[in-house]
Amino acid sequence: MVLPGGLLTRGEEPVPLKSISVTLSIREFVAGVSATLNYENEEEVPLETFFVFPMDEDSAVYSFEAEIDGKKIKAELKDKRKAHSIYESALSNRRQAFLLEEDRYSRDVFCCNVGNLHPGSKVALTLKYVQELPLEADGTLRYVLPAVLNPRYCRPGSSEDSCLNMKTPVVPLEELPYTFSMIATISSQHGIERIQSNCPFSPMEYLGDDKTSAQVSLTEGHKFDRDVELLIYYSEKHTPSVAVEMGQAKDNPVDGLMKDPSAMVCFYPNIPEVESPVICGEFVFLMDRSGSMHCPISKQDKSQLRIEAAKETLILLLKSLPIGCYFNVYGFGTSYEAFFPNSVEYTQQTMEEALRRVQLMRADLGGTEILTPLQIIYGEPSIPGHPLQLFIFTDGEVTDTFSVINEVRRNRTKHRCFSFGIGEGASTSLIKGIARVAGGTSEFITGKARMQSKALSALKRALQPAVEDISVSWDLPRGLSAKMLSPEQTVLYRGQRLIIYALLSGTMPPADATGEVCLKYMLQGKSFENRVTFSLQPKPDDNFTIHRLAAKSFLQTKDMGFRDTPAKDKKDVLKVSIDCGVISSQTAFIAVNKSLNKPVQGPLARRDVPRPILFGAASMIPRFYGGGLDRSPAPDHTLRKKCMSLKEASPEIERAHSSTNRMNLETHPTVFGDNHLVQLISLQNADGSWYPDENLAGILGRSLEDLLAAIPVKDANSSSWATVLAMVWLHSNAKQMKCEWELLEKKARTWIRIHAASIMQELVKAAIAFTKSSVDPAIFAL
Repeated sequence: MVLPGGLLTRGEEPVPLKSISVTLSIREFVAGVSATLNYENEEEVPLETFFVFPMDEDSAVYSFEAEIDGKKIKAELKDKRKAHSIYESALSNRRQAFLLEEDRYSRDVFCCNVGNLHPGSKVALTLKYVQELPLEADGTLRYVLPAVLNPRYCRPGSSEDSCLNMKTPVVPLEELPYTFSMIATISSQHGIERIQSNCPFSPMEYLGDDKTSAQVSLTEGHKFDRDVELLIYYSEKHTPSVAVEMGQAKDNPVDGLMKDPSAMVCFYPNIPEVESPVICGEFVFLMDRSGSMHCPISKQDKSQLRIEAAKETLILLLKSLPIGCYFNVYGFGTSYEAFFPNSVEYTQQTMEEALRRVQLMRADLGGTEILTPLQIIYGEPSIPGHPLQLFIFTDGEVTDTFSVINEVRRNRTKHRCFSFGIGEGASTSLIKGIARVAGGTSEFITGKARMQSKALSALKRALQPAVEDISVSWDLPRGLSAKMLSPEQTVLYRGQRLIIYALLSGTMPPADATGEVCLKYMLQGKSFENRVTFSLQPKPDDNFTIHRLAAKSFLQTKDMGFRDTPAKDKKDVLKVSIDCGVISSQTAFIAVNKSLNKPVQGPLARRDVPRPILFGAASMIPRFYGGGLDRSPAPDHTLRKKCMSLKEASPEIERAHSSTNRMNLETHPTVFGDNHLVQLISLQNADGSWYPDENLAGILGRSLEDLLAAIPVKDANSSSWATVLAMVWLHSNAKQMKCEWELLEKKARTWIRIHAASIMQELVKAAIAFTKSSVDPAIFAL
């Protein structure tokens, strides 16, 4: 369908949202964002418009204001029920009103309502928020401005009052009817080395000779057709720090978090790398097999299908598990399937059976109903001496995320949970939430990121010896005390950053006074500590950034959704949210234009701003879920684009699509296709060794006869020779992916140490010659 000129929905109705402009300011590892939505009513009737959009769940939204004909109206944060009552009353009295709220079922979905926008009027709505930036494994800071809000699966009868169930039109990303601009300023005392993005940005421009601040902006004409990601590389490594921020002025006394100075402590614990004397555990992998898993991970050319990446990842994980542990694999969609009735011991036989099942996996289980398999997993009896480690892989397209998070939270003492969001539009509320409440870590796989490497990094964390007896203590001048706002820290991982918030109450000392905060923990019976000395002179900040972030940290701990927050916590959530001006599931921003001399005239018409979906095909979205507008038939799309609306499709559509997937498997390489690395890894035995066979010889580019004839030591075990050949091949041909095979290669070394330590040097030397490799033999020292 060719869209007519101007900004129209697919129903050819004018779209009142004309543009979005974003100003981003990053200081060290904290981002401050101001986003302005520009509306204009070009119709001859007053409008009520709705805009549903995504936001990272770590965002602390603290300001919302409207500018109408040059006059600014600042919204107030109120109890959500009261805010809705004020909004409805204003509309019924023909007054202009503006409402901003967080979805009742997910922290990462917001809805902006503009009521009684009279003909010809222009309105600019500005919301502001702050957030911590996540730290990548290589020390890079990552900022993401979400653009994609994919349809989310909704169980029948649940989440009926979610923003996502409003009948807002959805469009493919390339057909968004509003423009987007963004300018970013980055500053750090460490100096800025470079900035990278997945979107077209202007060249980085330093704002001073010391290179501690820089600016970039999106190139003109950019369509908001993907998540905007910035990777920020500082010139020096991150170091522990403490920032102290002034509270509100004494002439404006308030109770609660805003009154006293607040402190943000950032630790980078130098946890030593140690070997666990005994590796045990129950490892359960819960893999999304809903229809949308047949989509590519991103829009980039040659992007791997999600289900293909999932299968490769499972192979790597299964090969990297330690002997003697227990494991199981679940696939879920509208229904679920398990590889084994219960978790089984990791042996050659069970591993081979699991690999056979991996090859048969398809994205054919319908919607994304994750709650039931979670309850089944938690209902299984625990295995003595083998603590449960749960790995969840999903594109995160679930409406009622709080129900899932609460289920994980109720079982947090039984396990640790590591979560992975696959593709753009994955729910940050779900992925981060389940990891946070169960002591794990979360990762997002978008763009060129590899699911395989991120999953193996998480497995390494899961295999680390547990850090115990974690405590934080403060050494402050007499009369001053620290009240912790962050939840008690129970888990630490090597290479992980730790951020803590506290209120400093009492008498502030002279300007030159200092304090000290100490992080202590135990590892394998040894005591470790990290200390940071800091100035107690608080710095002013008109935005109260640290206070807002501290409030957000508190709310993430207590706020379990509009419906599910316990009554004993709801009062605290409301108080902290309103006192600090940070939105929660229990509150909403409301503004009413009281300056109009007369009420808006004429019948009120509703216009919904189209929201983008990744790989979306609007023609496939049924009317019962977000598809209330009549639409002209959309053109046919390729198989990859047909997966766009599977989260909203009826079971009949999903089953039909799953059949299409199975019939078209020949058009995509299988998980073992031309990928020699995966082929080689798939041949490894559970104990870490390789057999010398035709498959191994083929990967090495030699015949089996040549391989066996080249064994350098008479009567040597042929598996020892094959294992060393495989290890040499990994170092020679897949060095850049070492993070993905490091654990399974460690198993191979252990096997060699037991079976062929005395001839290892000869085997390595001969293997390097046989494979014509330039690998340094020293790296194989046992």
